[in-house]
Amino acid sequence: MFKKMFAVGILGTAIALTGCESTPNAASHIQAANLLQLQNRSWIATHIGNTAIQTTPAAQNSPSLQFDAASKRVSGRDGCNRIMGSYEAGRDTLVLGQMAGTKMACLDSNNLSQQFNEALTKVTNYQVFGKTLKLLDRHGNMVLQFTAPVQPR
Repeated sequence: MFKKMFAVGILGTAIALTGCESTPNAASHIQAANLLQLQNRSWIATHIGNTAIQTTPAAQNSPSLQFDAASKRVSGRDGCNRIMGSYEAGRDTLVLGQMAGTKMACLDSNNLSQQFNEALTKVTNYQVFGKTLKLLDRHGNMVLQFTAPVQPR
């Protein structure tokens, strides 16, 4: 009798513990979906704050970012120079590490690269909706907005 109760108790405990460990929650699904949309695609900047960026979409110097999931590195262009750095992303949080860049001489009469780099220093959160990425400051204000270009087939 004691052996049966002991065996049932051990079996019940094992089922309860493995059931708790393998039950995924909704928050982890949301985080995975957000990261999947953020990472491993090109993002072309369309706005700095509420101001539209006036460049042609095909221009080589358009401000852009790419987030590489495998290396946790971000790279892109600021409108003049190539930039790169590290990042950490969560469900809706985004922490950009120290950014490095090339130092090319550019004819940037509207200070686009400077404005873009200053905006990047304010980023703490992100939102992805389809082909739109918004980078937000700690107050929830949009500092940068991007679009994912349509890839030719």
